[in-house]
Amino acid sequence: MKKLIVLSGAGVSAESGISTFRDSNGLWENHDVMEVASPEGWRRNRALVLDFYNQRRKQARECQPNAAHLALAALEKYFEVQIITQNVDDLHERAGSTNVLHLHGELSKAQSTADPKLIYPLDHWEIKEGDKCEKGSQLRPFIVWFGEAVPMMIPAMKLAKKADYFLILGTSLQVYPAAGLIDYVPQTSKKFLIDPGFSENHFGGKIHCIPKKATEGMGIFTELLLSEIEEK
Repeated sequence: MKKLIVLSGAGVSAESGISTFRDSNGLWENHDVMEVASPEGWRRNRALVLDFYNQRRKQARECQPNAAHLALAALEKYFEVQIITQNVDDLHERAGSTNVLHLHGELSKAQSTADPKLIYPLDHWEIKEGDKCEKGSQLRPFIVWFGEAVPMMIPAMKLAKKADYFLILGTSLQVYPAAGLIDYVPQTSKKFLIDPGFSENHFGGKIHCIPKKATEGMGIFTELLLSEIEEK
């Protein structure tokens, strides 16, 4: 099977009703992102940060995978699909995708503040003040905040290097270091981008652009890929 590596972003989750990480005025659910997505924000107001992610977690549980998520899962019949997602929800997994790497953490898990290697799955939507790890330290959201290292970047780079097909889905390639993954994709690989903000001339023909939202774009992309298989 050929390897299809997918870099997915907020545009995929948005069509399931999940608020995008950052809108045009730099706010996330009416909060300055640095208040709720930085170590400094955590130190200043731990209760606010815990409540913010509790609400995001609750919201995500109420949302359902959309046609784009389902289309990616269905492509596992024809390709070795590996999703590298910037999203912290679990909609890819709930749609049936079996290989998902989360660059920026996962809402459905908690992390020790004493030992970052201690990560716990959550079977509920709240992390409360006083919830502690086995070392007696407060639990925090398992989210990579601004100013923190992105430990999954190295595995993601290794995956990008193996791509026969590389799809960028629902992301405008503005968030680094994730946006830099395109630089690790082999020149011989076929590259696609689904996002309404781009057209073919953005990349001089090096990337096949489908200027649609994720759900509609995935239908077009799937037809392209499957027709190519049939031709071979």
